[in-house]
Amino acid sequence: MSRITTVSNESANTEQLSLLDAIQSQLGMVPNFLRVFAHSPDALKAFLGLHHIANHGSLDAATRERIALALAQQNECEYCLSAHTAIGRKAGLNGAEIEANRAGTSQDAKAAVAVKFARALVAHKGEVTNAELQAMNDAGFSEADIVEVITHVGMNIMTNILGKASRVSIDFPKVGLKQAA
Repeated sequence: MSRITTVSNESANTEQLSLLDAIQSQLGMVPNFLRVFAHSPDALKAFLGLHHIANHGSLDAATRERIALALAQQNECEYCLSAHTAIGRKAGLNGAEIEANRAGTSQDAKAAVAVKFARALVAHKGEVTNAELQAMNDAGFSEADIVEVITHVGMNIMTNILGKASRVSIDFPKVGLKQAA
């Protein structure tokens, strides 16, 4: 059960409703985690702005989803794992790739380096090694790409924390977390 309520269209004030309507028109739905964000229109606007900017960078949608899947599993956020499994499939990821991402890798050699780097950023709170940065360069990622991976890690940490803290109801096909052995 959600510990922070979702803002419904009926309970929304004018500013919240305007934001929810814009999301509905763009996505065809308003995911529950955005309805939690809507409690603070400024926080929702900040997230949407960051999301918009990050999605127009050099990383392709599949790589962005690979990172989101890896971090949702690493950070144990079932809401985000469920959401990004559905979004990842729309971005062209198959079941085997999604499983690889959840395990911290990829079937694509270049993407595997980005996923591993993203997980290292989280595990070491940004204190990545020179070797980890060099692996990104060696795989063909530019410094701009590296900054974008870091940006996506930050966004995903924020949504993972929101999902876990709020225990928002999952409004995507539910995907269970894998428990550590």
